[in-house]
Amino acid sequence: MRQNDIINTFLSQLKEDSDEYKNLEVSNDMEEKKKAIRSLMNIRMPKTIPDKLLNAQNLYLQEESALKGTVSLTEIPNISKQYNSNHSFADRISIWQGDITRLCTGAIVNAANSQMLGCFVPCHRCIDNAIHSAAGMQLREECNHIMNQKRNQYGTQYEEPVGTAILTDSYNLPCDYVIHTVGPIVYDGLTESLRQDLRNCYENVLNCCMDNRITSVAFCCISTGEFHFPNEEAAKIAVETVTNFLNSNMNYNIHRIIFNVFKDTDRTIYEKILGAA
Repeated sequence: MRQNDIINTFLSQLKEDSDEYKNLEVSNDMEEKKKAIRSLMNIRMPKTIPDKLLNAQNLYLQEESALKGTVSLTEIPNISKQYNSNHSFADRISIWQGDITRLCTGAIVNAANSQMLGCFVPCHRCIDNAIHSAAGMQLREECNHIMNQKRNQYGTQYEEPVGTAILTDSYNLPCDYVIHTVGPIVYDGLTESLRQDLRNCYENVLNCCMDNRITSVAFCCISTGEFHFPNEEAAKIAVETVTNFLNSNMNYNIHRIIFNVFKDTDRTIYEKILGAA
């Protein structure tokens, strides 16, 4: 099936699935169709996914993944090889700049919100939106199932606390798992409590990896950007927490921890902290 046919089929199925957007008009431009597809996926509430829609989605997302290309661990040097860093775990740590949804790691980390259902804002540029959009609608379904179980246990107003780590499948992503963590939001200045919340995010993700025998993980820049945690301070906490965890768990044979950055400024910060600049 040609790419245009895959796009048209999935868009048609998404429109048919929506009561509100059944008659949505989209131009014949391929990029506009892709934008409409992502928007309709983003706003779709968690509910059963018909097989026909699911098959069309998986075919589309797998084609998109192939077009973007995946990145294996062998293509990402550690900081010892790339920068000649003398960090105590330089052979296990990497800095990689790019789209986290391309990584063939054991897990990637999603900076989630407390509702744990992904981002509902069409085509929003946050990492939560990017990961859910690339994984597929099944990811929201699984997250909703987890949250419903927790609401049954803790009450209907339950929201996921800051600093926990929730493991899900990865669906159409090339990684094995997604680990979701809710980072702290900085409103009126940085406090020690907020710093500890961020430490908890990194530590609990690593504990989740250890518990599930995951040997490679890619961290996004948790709580920066939309959550307003200062980038340099967040990076210092990330590196310090990872280093302390590795020192405290010498028997855990994790092969690679990747600090995934998207902006040049974040790459420069991590290079400086890790002795790679």
